[in-house]
Amino acid sequence: MSQISDELFNQLIRGQQIRVNQAEEAAEASIVEYLTDNYEVEKALEVGKNLREYNPRITYPVGVHFYHEGKIVEAMRSINGIKAPATVEYWRECEDVDKIDRETIMAYSQLLNYHPGDLVYFSGSVYECLEHNGFDYADIRIPGINAWEQVQTSPWEPNVEYELWAVVEWDSQFFALLNADEIDLTVNPMESDNWGLIGEYDPEYAYEFKDTEYVVFDSKVWIPTMLPTADTLKEGYNFRYHDPRNPNIKKHMIKIALYELHKLISPNNVSTARITDYEATMQWLHDANRCKINPQIQRKLDEEKKPVSEIAMATFQRDYDPYKNPWQI
Repeated sequence: MSQISDELFNQLIRGQQIRVNQAEEAAEASIVEYLTDNYEVEKALEVGKNLREYNPRITYPVGVHFYHEGKIVEAMRSINGIKAPATVEYWRECEDVDKIDRETIMAYSQLLNYHPGDLVYFSGSVYECLEHNGFDYADIRIPGINAWEQVQTSPWEPNVEYELWAVVEWDSQFFALLNADEIDLTVNPMESDNWGLIGEYDPEYAYEFKDTEYVVFDSKVWIPTMLPTADTLKEGYNFRYHDPRNPNIKKHMIKIALYELHKLISPNNVSTARITDYEATMQWLHDANRCKINPQIQRKLDEEKKPVSEIAMATFQRDYDPYKNPWQI
């Protein structure tokens, strides 16, 4: 949208979204083909591929980027995500870590799915997955973190004095004693104004972190041990607008993609503006590939931790001492 208006874009694709995907894939292939020998272009492209729409179930650390209302933002503070009660154990910390090769274990990510037996590395410890969980399950369970604790309940009995905020069960429902003023110990909680019905857990509800915030989940009563709801997004407080993608790659990838899109939909009617942009971008890629310009992309390093030499330079130079090859200076 930085190169073409919404109206013109919709007229161009005419609902054929698959053509947009094909054009973007072609643009990515061209950029990788030219720059992969000398630059960490794959890592630069991953920055954009990892951007996803804001998900209230995810906890965002400081510095993480994501989409919010169609724009890319950066977390300025840790943004808490929704944490549901857990009736089963999802992760178990591994004790015999000395027998485990940590280099073969991936770091935990809230964007992946995990299955029983999977090992992850998180917060200095190794954890083994015991139950299916993850992004696509809509059930994100961070290892070692449990935001809810089960409350012990008992069946309601008449003529028994209960403490304030005691939890009882009556007729397959759970109640908490809200006040004991003029309470009739013979009236069951359903009919008494002194008792309050405990509601079912709702992930959309803004629960507070306090000892009396009871919820019912899987026929059990729970209270939070930490803030279990997602933080409200506030610009300037916990997020700011910031695009982490490489500006050069973004600019030239858009120009190539638009040219490829015109070529896919109307090959005999490509505008001269798109052709000019495409030719200029291909020249930029050619110069960047030969290290004639600095594309502001991290260089690849060889075994000696030095930048990989461009193929033409490595072929024709007589000596790596720059004072013996004045044409390099």
